[in-house]
Amino acid sequence: MINKSVCSCTCRHLPATTVACICFVCEFAVTNTHYSKRRNLRLYPAGDNIPHSFSYRSLHDRFVYVLGSYLLLFCLAIVRMNQSKCYCGPGYATPMDAVRNGPREKMLYVVTVQPNLEEPHGDYLSTVDVDPESATYCQVIHRTFTNSTGNEMHHSGWNTCSSCHFVDDKTKAPKRDRMILPCLNSDRIFIVDVGTNPKAPTLAKVIEGDVLRKANVTAPHTTHCLPNGNIMISIMGDAEGNAKGDFIEFDKNFEFVGTWTKGNKIAMCGYDYWYQPFFNVMVASEWGAPKMFRRGYQDSDALDTVQYGRRLNFYKWKEQELFQTIEMNEEGTCPLEIRFLHNPKENQGYVGCAMYAKVYRFFKNEDSDKYSIEKVIDVPAKKVEGWNGEYINGMMTDILISLDDRFLYFSNWLHGDVRQYDITDRSNPKLTGQVFLGGAVLSDSKVKVVEDKELTKRPDPAFIKGRRLLGGPQMLQLSLDGKRLYVSSSLFSPWDKQFYPEMVKAGGTIVQIDIDTVNGGMKLNENFLVDFGNEPYGPSLPHEMRYPGGDCTSDIWIVNE
Repeated sequence: MINKSVCSCTCRHLPATTVACICFVCEFAVTNTHYSKRRNLRLYPAGDNIPHSFSYRSLHDRFVYVLGSYLLLFCLAIVRMNQSKCYCGPGYATPMDAVRNGPREKMLYVVTVQPNLEEPHGDYLSTVDVDPESATYCQVIHRTFTNSTGNEMHHSGWNTCSSCHFVDDKTKAPKRDRMILPCLNSDRIFIVDVGTNPKAPTLAKVIEGDVLRKANVTAPHTTHCLPNGNIMISIMGDAEGNAKGDFIEFDKNFEFVGTWTKGNKIAMCGYDYWYQPFFNVMVASEWGAPKMFRRGYQDSDALDTVQYGRRLNFYKWKEQELFQTIEMNEEGTCPLEIRFLHNPKENQGYVGCAMYAKVYRFFKNEDSDKYSIEKVIDVPAKKVEGWNGEYINGMMTDILISLDDRFLYFSNWLHGDVRQYDITDRSNPKLTGQVFLGGAVLSDSKVKVVEDKELTKRPDPAFIKGRRLLGGPQMLQLSLDGKRLYVSSSLFSPWDKQFYPEMVKAGGTIVQIDIDTVNGGMKLNENFLVDFGNEPYGPSLPHEMRYPGGDCTSDIWIVNE
């Protein structure tokens, strides 16, 4: 029998029907070209040990032998051709390849912020054991300290990902062995070696903030690897801390290449980005000026539409030029996490607008090269007493799309809930799950809700293993198969201290939500809790989470044709 994988690196990239045909033909060919005596050839259908009645017909057997030989050579040629153009580099060939063939996660790399600015070990990367079969399940098993203060590590990325999966020469295939950790406050970028010992990463390099400031950029945020092997990071400010939207590029050795945007148009603000080379487009979102968000939140900040973002910026990918900016209304203030659908042939996606908790869909117009937006999810504000304003908005701080492009998840940091929407109908998402993990409007909160357009009663506090979940749900990470959603509690330490000081004092948490991938639905896993309240140098704050092999917020796929 022929091994159905044929080539573990090749056939899993082909359509299922193609693989089945290749396997059948190869079995037929090999079976019928195998002989012990040339004059006594036998014809065996694959898997059949009994010679058929015409097995001894010499002329027929010779014909079958020749036919089988040519078929075998033909199939081997197909495999060889496919290998030459799509050798397996890092990550997965397609999003669905990751869903079907990706392993269950056993570790999380967690950006962990030290809220005590006097503590010399500073922020660190936590390695968390999430293997249910392990003796150290739900524990931090290693800490990679920055050994410096005032950094505010925030988001993270890889030196390479699935966008580099297809390479012409297997000897040139890059390895996913470095994690990039930009810092919002110090402008430093830490490079961590996760390849030598994945369970105990080490600091490999530090890019000082002066490198960025000399290029008149600060506050690095989102990191993505590029198909050419370089690394690109979005930035949010100029050297003085004013708002500015651009990107910086580094080569594979983490040497500074320069800023990315070409031409005279520069975005007013920056934050997150995602690219789709098949359509020659990249889209970027906006937060605000570093000099404003670093000092903490003020209600008046969002009134300054120059220093606080409410725009989506579209770039021509090959030309590296900003060609369209969509001005959003007040409801679109602070469009943060932005995602194209994972399918690289889909020219649409979603963005979560934090301030007023709205989700917008963006899509290309059929009759032009321009893009449009439509509001598809609206989380209403709650009218309250005992707050610093008349209403509490949801504060939508993260969104995530499952790798099969079926479900969208988001967190409302102030309302305290995580939601799941079925987005099969792209313009009409359907709410299929909701879990409350804290927030500012709980049943025992000092804040009194006087009008709620969604709930009939306030949610109760959530407890896991006797530990109350403080703060609100923030960063999200979904397992490759879509069955487990991890949720951390820290947003940005100056804002954590302002909105949830009790969470800062006690330390943050990571919890796990079990997902019904068939019918939709979510349930809090009461046996899973990662508690950062008893860390070696005091309570700390977990933010973004990554898997060693990539995930649905780190990896971007490109079309291989």
